[in-house]
Amino acid sequence: MGVRKKQMAERIKAEKKELAFAKLNNCPTSPRKMRLVADLVRGAEVEKALAILRFNPKEASRRLEKLLLSAIANWQAKNEDADVEEADLYVKEIRVDSGRMLKRLRPAPQGRAHRIRKRSNHVTLVVGANNNTEA
Repeated sequence: MGVRKKQMAERIKAEKKELAFAKLNNCPTSPRKMRLVADLVRGAEVEKALAILRFNPKEASRRLEKLLLSAIANWQAKNEDADVEEADLYVKEIRVDSGRMLKRLRPAPQGRAHRIRKRSNHVTLVVGANNNTEA
């Protein structure tokens, strides 16, 4: 039992070394708008994803581009001996969750009020290296 747990822990540790993530919390964009851009780069190679985000006119793509560059830098810090170009990095997972919602009131006709919900989101981006580059 103890040997098996140790082997499992070593395997998980090796998998974690191949992964790096970056998080963007309380981004003042609605989650729906952010998901539209996130779906474009899910599963794509890093170079292709950067090109997609750079030439996409949406505001959310600028934020995701910075987040992807941060995740690449985090991967580079974990794997100092490896080269980013040879590692064949790809966007393994990108998750957009709703964040805090600011609630405001807007005056409406005849003494009523409409609720305005200013939404925000949390984005988690995981970058992984393909296994076929191991020596």
